[in-house]
Amino acid sequence: MNYQHQQLASGRWKEFTFFEQMANIGSEVERAMKWKNKGRTDYSQRAFERALELLGLSIDDVKNKSRLKELARLREVLIDYFAFDNIYQSSDEKWHHYFYGFNFAARIKR
Repeated sequence: MNYQHQQLASGRWKEFTFFEQMANIGSEVERAMKWKNKGRTDYSQRAFERALELLGLSIDDVKNKSRLKELARLREVLIDYFAFDNIYQSSDEKWHHYFYGFNFAARIKR
């Protein structure tokens, strides 16, 4: 598989805490929303794909085994929001709110 985040995929991602992983995923989601709102669907799509890539790395990380259900649901809802009909009625504001807590927790741990 061709990874955008090759260094992270080679093992560095597993060194991050769960909160740091989620904060990084949230950063890519924020970029995807920003570009989507600016009408740059090409950039938005790339950021969305990077978010899914990082999410996949988190799903594969054994330390997140107890959070697998949340991570799988997150992937489902993100794909629905960016690629399908948004049946879960997500919004930019809801995504900001969801990822804010992870950013906050990741910063506290430093």
